[in-house]
Amino acid sequence: MTHPFEVFRDARGVPHVRAADELDLAYGQGYVTARDRGWQLETDRWRAEGRLAERFGPGGLEWDRFAVRVRLADTARRVHAALAEPERQWLAAYTAGVNAGLLDGGRDVPETDLLDRAPGGPVRRSPWPDWAPLGVFCVNHVLFSGWPGLLWREHVARTLGPDHPLVGVPDGASSGSNAWALAGSRTASGAPLLAGDPHRLLELPGIYQQVRLACDAYDVVGLAFPGVPGVLHFGQAATAGADASSVAWGITNAMAHHVEVFVETPQSLEGAEHGVEVVPVRGAEPVEVGWTETARGPLVTDRHALRWPVRVDADLGVASWRRLLRARTAHDVADAFAGWVDPVNRVLTADSAGTVLSLTAGRVPERERADRVLPHVVGPGDDLPSWRVLPNPTPVVDVAVDANDAPDDQARVPDLGLAYAPHRGPRIRALLADAPDGGERADDQQRVHADVADAGAGALVDLLRDVTGPDLAAPALRLRAWAADGARMAADSPDAALFACWRDALVRRVAAHPALAALHAPPQAPAVLTPWLDVTANVGLHLPALLATGSLREPALDATAEAAAALAEVVGSTSTWGELHPVVPWHALVDATGVPREQIAGVPPALRAPVGGSADTVCCTGGVPGLSTVSWRGSVARWVWDLSDRRRSRWGVPFGASGDPRSEHYADQHPRWVAAGTDEIETDWARLRPETWEAS
Repeated sequence: MTHPFEVFRDARGVPHVRAADELDLAYGQGYVTARDRGWQLETDRWRAEGRLAERFGPGGLEWDRFAVRVRLADTARRVHAALAEPERQWLAAYTAGVNAGLLDGGRDVPETDLLDRAPGGPVRRSPWPDWAPLGVFCVNHVLFSGWPGLLWREHVARTLGPDHPLVGVPDGASSGSNAWALAGSRTASGAPLLAGDPHRLLELPGIYQQVRLACDAYDVVGLAFPGVPGVLHFGQAATAGADASSVAWGITNAMAHHVEVFVETPQSLEGAEHGVEVVPVRGAEPVEVGWTETARGPLVTDRHALRWPVRVDADLGVASWRRLLRARTAHDVADAFAGWVDPVNRVLTADSAGTVLSLTAGRVPERERADRVLPHVVGPGDDLPSWRVLPNPTPVVDVAVDANDAPDDQARVPDLGLAYAPHRGPRIRALLADAPDGGERADDQQRVHADVADAGAGALVDLLRDVTGPDLAAPALRLRAWAADGARMAADSPDAALFACWRDALVRRVAAHPALAALHAPPQAPAVLTPWLDVTANVGLHLPALLATGSLREPALDATAEAAAALAEVVGSTSTWGELHPVVPWHALVDATGVPREQIAGVPPALRAPVGGSADTVCCTGGVPGLSTVSWRGSVARWVWDLSDRRRSRWGVPFGASGDPRSEHYADQHPRWVAAGTDEIETDWARLRPETWEAS
């Protein structure tokens, strides 16, 4: 079967794909994605199938064990089997394009060459099955909710008691995503404007792909997941002619308790020398997470299992993905997201007629806030809560900000989670309150994207207000002056570097406090979950609460003394923040096999650029306080949708549009990304460079 399509490129190498109808377009999107991101597609497919070790060796085993335990591939197959025919055809066209693109050069990249030259040589390459895009989506979201944190809080509750501060809501630096909507009354054009940036693990190649998709039914620019058809999270659709219109959307994570963790209780303990029989949870289709020995005795184990909406209902919301592309108004976007499943997201959407809406999309269980803190203990025949119906869209008449923060208006944003980021949302609102003369424009949003003020630093630095002595008084005064001047985590700032080093030392000292010693014997759990169970990392998230008077006892923690001792450890620091805080992206081949990055031909050293910001600044470039200062997390894309004219909309990604290290577009956007900049989106076909194929 032939699927004719055309591909055009802009100056950054971004693909603009055009075809006569939706299926030809899906084929073209799959084809060009495989050509541009073949290595990334194959790696995510191996991860979905639990076959990473087959290609990477022992470095892939821990992920494979986890993928099998949570049944990633089986879940993707089940979802595919339940699809309606239009969605089946759409996925089939996309995967056919992927297979054609992989055969037509998509696999011919340095990473694949390195693997093929490894001991054992090349392995047999099979074509993508039609369910593979669903597996790729699951790979990118199975750990995206807060469920691993439930295992950490359970460990704390069992070890130190359910009332310990570490069981509560994190109140320190955290990461997440930003999105804001401005009604036409706030913009220079009189039409709405949407902007934001998702914060995730910085991966090489980047996790989002800039793309344009145009056919007889729609014309959409946006950010796609390589390996998944459509534009799911961030996009702007436009129509031409006498009835020209535009609609746009963007999401942030809702911080919702939507993937549940169960503790399945033993049915019988007698004679259980080698384990116990486990009672299934009625109607849950649980998937195994791991085994944790409880405090009740060496022969008693509790098996943890997940209740994941995707698996329970065999539904990933694929129909909503497809429907979203056809939206013409903000209400169309809201209707499309009504079928969304996972993960639960806040959504902001607007159209050129002036409508701006806020909504929450996804499925969550009907539970009270107090019942979201720990895993749920269930027994034989226990029933489970039904899925909660989320509120209808609410209009935005001025400004709306979603930044993973606690809702201040539950009519607009329901409280669905346990932990919320404390500072980014209020900071964005403050920045938008100081509007440019004449109203907001798309290019004005860089001032928000680039903001590096750490709103939580002042309270922490206040611990140094009474520090004296010949060696500590001057650096303490220096940090207090820096905090009073806005606590900017600028890349060229030695004061920001001193603050970060001091905070790291303080986190390590608190983590080593005798009152927390028992936590350092972690529960048995899959190695993939280790980051969520790390004591030092969790102390960094809860640092203000742990420093509060009386929170740590026997012996009592003296916060002022610990702050002074931490400052004494780092008083000689002379680095700038950027020198301590370079971008260090995750690369599957490097991290799983230990292959030096330099052996991958064409990877530029400039990727490790120094950056400003920190975990809970608007310009999020997160490290792990107490463990590492490098930037391993950050804005994986930046977007600004101008509803007055799509040609004035803007976007940008770290690194570049191509996943091939030899391409000129592998890292050409990176310098602009480091400066929190974006580029205007070229939508004039006559100004794009054509690359036309007719493939089958």
